[in-house]
Amino acid sequence: MASSSPTVWRRAIRGAVGDALAFWFPVACAGCGALDVDICEGCLAALVPRVVRRRLGADVEVFSALEFDGVAARVIRAMKSDGRTGLARALGPALAAALAAVPAGATVTTIPASRAADRRRGYRPVDLLVRSAGVRAVPLLRMRRRSADQRGLTRSARQANVAGLFVARTPPAGPVVVVDDVLTTGATLGDAVSALRAAGARDIVAVALAHTPRRSGSSRESEVIDT
Repeated sequence: MASSSPTVWRRAIRGAVGDALAFWFPVACAGCGALDVDICEGCLAALVPRVVRRRLGADVEVFSALEFDGVAARVIRAMKSDGRTGLARALGPALAAALAAVPAGATVTTIPASRAADRRRGYRPVDLLVRSAGVRAVPLLRMRRRSADQRGLTRSARQANVAGLFVARTPPAGPVVVVDDVLTTGATLGDAVSALRAAGARDIVAVALAHTPRRSGSSRESEVIDT
């Protein structure tokens, strides 16, 4: 009995700390702010995927599952910026729907963040999302230099900011799927595709959890995929 006392005390202390934090900092729905729930049923329903296919450049398709607006945007920001990693479970099914549209048996890799961003967060949002979608990612890409924050930059400034940003190692034979969280202009995914091609990949598809309204990828029309 004596040997189990420290464990009992630790559990009691953790429970007391958890109760205190819940009292002073109550959890709120990431989508609408309703109290005492990470994400409410109404906001969860807003994350039902609607997979869209468009062109990324001349010859690469990109699939995305959500529009980065409203509830979806708030939930993604909370997962990425506020450390609410549990929200990845709510977002995973949408990403899984987009990944279901790509070739079976493809090697899945992710867009890496900077080392500074990894240290600041303590986790990698895109990798977390891919795991929540039930997929194993293979690390093929790395950043060869630092880049400026993309937020607020124009399309041309984004392209210049990420030009030559990534380098890739030789991928396994077969199709490669590169995954990012949010597709805005397509500049980041486009540079990742270029790096993968330089490393020997030929059949490449891009996937994003969400796309920004009216600005994603090229100006070509998008197509809704029935999944």
